[in-house]
Amino acid sequence: MDHLVRFLFEVGHLKQVVRSGWWMAGVRDPESVAEHSFRCAWIGWLLAQQAGADPGRVTLMCLLNDLHEARIGDAHKIAQTYLDYGQAETRALHDQVRPLPQGKELAALHDEFQAGETLEAQLARDADRLECAFQAREYMASGHGTCVDWLENTRRRLATEAGGALFRALAASDPHDWMRRLPRQE
Repeated sequence: MDHLVRFLFEVGHLKQVVRSGWWMAGVRDPESVAEHSFRCAWIGWLLAQQAGADPGRVTLMCLLNDLHEARIGDAHKIAQTYLDYGQAETRALHDQVRPLPQGKELAALHDEFQAGETLEAQLARDADRLECAFQAREYMASGHGTCVDWLENTRRRLATEAGGALFRALAASDPHDWMRRLPRQE
């Protein structure tokens, strides 16, 4: 059980790792990797349901996607151009899950995500991108207009029909509309 406890503490460390790409848009206090992963997993599950894919596999891929950042941090796209980030990401993830009884299964899911060939991997990748688009809309509503670039980048990179449909809806949305539509309490 000690290896499970250590792993779960490491997972919890993602609450302390800041998503660095938002600094490039002037966001001073950006979301954590854990916050990103939480909504990404929900998006992945919902997209898989819509697309008739395996929601459990997609959700696990979403949760695994940034797990490596507990060890190597979050490097924004500009920083990644100077590093062999993909190799470091895979090496860190494999080292993280190796002690777990489910380590081989988790490593295989990560590798499937990286290859991007299955519907589940494509949906998980779309979920990761869409979560950034949701966050960009929220930051834009808070005065960070430069986050609009994330929307265009997301739109161009989506691979699935379900992802495209969700993107079109979110691009036309107001991040605060969910609150306005709550039933009024008298």
